[in-house]
Amino acid sequence: MAKPKRINIALQGGGAHGAFTWGVLDRLLDCDEIEIAGISGTSAGALNGAALKAGLVAGGREAARDNLRWLWSEVVGLRDLKIARWISPFAPETEVISRAIQYSPAYAFSDYVSRVTSPYSFGPFYRNPLERLVEKFHYDEVCGAEGPEFYVGATNVRSGKIRIFTGAEITPDALMASACLPSLFKAVEIDGEAYWDGGYTGNPALFPLFEPHLPADIVIVNINPLYRADLPITPQEIQNRINEISFNSSLLRELRAIRFVQRLIEENKVQPEAMSYVLVHMIADDDLMGDLSVATKLTPTAIVVDRLFEAGRHAGQRFLDSHLGDIGKRSSLDLKAMYD
Repeated sequence: MAKPKRINIALQGGGAHGAFTWGVLDRLLDCDEIEIAGISGTSAGALNGAALKAGLVAGGREAARDNLRWLWSEVVGLRDLKIARWISPFAPETEVISRAIQYSPAYAFSDYVSRVTSPYSFGPFYRNPLERLVEKFHYDEVCGAEGPEFYVGATNVRSGKIRIFTGAEITPDALMASACLPSLFKAVEIDGEAYWDGGYTGNPALFPLFEPHLPADIVIVNINPLYRADLPITPQEIQNRINEISFNSSLLRELRAIRFVQRLIEENKVQPEAMSYVLVHMIADDDLMGDLSVATKLTPTAIVVDRLFEAGRHAGQRFLDSHLGDIGKRSSLDLKAMYD
């Protein structure tokens, strides 16, 4: 049997939409022809990455799949997500559910409150709601030297620079920092510095995966649509697109830099061994994500999470069907068309 193809995976943040990433990972873990060597995650991507890494270290692929399912059961608050699978065929279309949440009085009120109050207003009553979840991870496995290398990104509030946590630096605070939306949560203090969501500076950060000992292939699991054909015109649509653009900007900058280096190597302006020729792949479903909004990112519902998981499984299968043979040979994401 041939050796599996080694890849790095880069996992975007996007709140409850990270269930799509869960589905992608679930499918990739089914594929014995792929081995995950490095993981970079931000926000929900960091939580997925932590569950993935801990599961792989504890018991291999099946344990990783079980760990990811446990994570999203915790997020939704259901012991068994199969309940959502049974209900889903009878529920409205995903776009209808998204709009119902987005235009509901409860969501409108919570959105208004987040814009006129600060999380610091709650004083001693404040507690980061992610704390109960991240404390349940097994950090001897998340931070262990075995298994894939794991990197978590967060944004330094004072300097505006990205901070990458790895190894023993990945603590419950680091995961909360990576997912800290400043309008909802207090900045997370680590070693005297304050951190916000890593999506502002690296969603996800690709550069930690450029190390020579890691494979050249980076598979990005993208959950914020890069392109929308329709012009946003309502206040909700405008805010949603601002959110998507903001959380894609750092990724687009890194992809442009990768293409710049590729071009230098292709034109013999630098020696190939002087810089890494990174091969980039992307797994996404912009059509599905176009039916969703910030509201469904912030409001995890069992049916939407289950549908995102299934969509992620299908997207992972499409990638394997179309591009498994590209791994180790060429990029399947056409950076030349994007930037040249």
